[in-house]
Amino acid sequence: MARLVLVGLPGVGKSTLAAALANHWRCGSLDTDDLIAQNAGMSPAHLLREQGEKIFRQREFDALREALESDGVVATGAGVVTTSDARDLLEKSFAVWLDCDDETLLTRVSDGERPLLGDDHRLGLAKLRVEREAWYKSVARVRVDASGSIDEVMQRVFTQIEKVAP
Repeated sequence: MARLVLVGLPGVGKSTLAAALANHWRCGSLDTDDLIAQNAGMSPAHLLREQGEKIFRQREFDALREALESDGVVATGAGVVTTSDARDLLEKSFAVWLDCDDETLLTRVSDGERPLLGDDHRLGLAKLRVEREAWYKSVARVRVDASGSIDEVMQRVFTQIEKVAP
């Protein structure tokens, strides 16, 4: 089972933090978006546009299940919490909800391909926050402020893990 699973909105830094934590702990990191691309033969954004959200979410669930079998740190896609099957899997793992203010998220997503944010990223992020916040909270053991440098965020993760770890 994965050591740690990262969930949160687009641009919060899940992939970057997963790689940094894996380096710190000397283990692997898996990104469900990378697994989707590898298994589908196309980027997640392309899959979403070409085959629709229902098929995308099934591929995402399959990628999550595969990633959770690893002994590494898992970065999930931002929408993984939208299906009950994925939430069930996440609740059985040690999930950390990364969150930060919308201005930081807007800066971080400005260059990426984010089909679910639409043309207005500010409005898209606000909508996703309202839709998904309760789900992130329900699957995560801790919530961590993901603003600041990667070292600052890592330190916050370590501090929060120590508070809840057996």
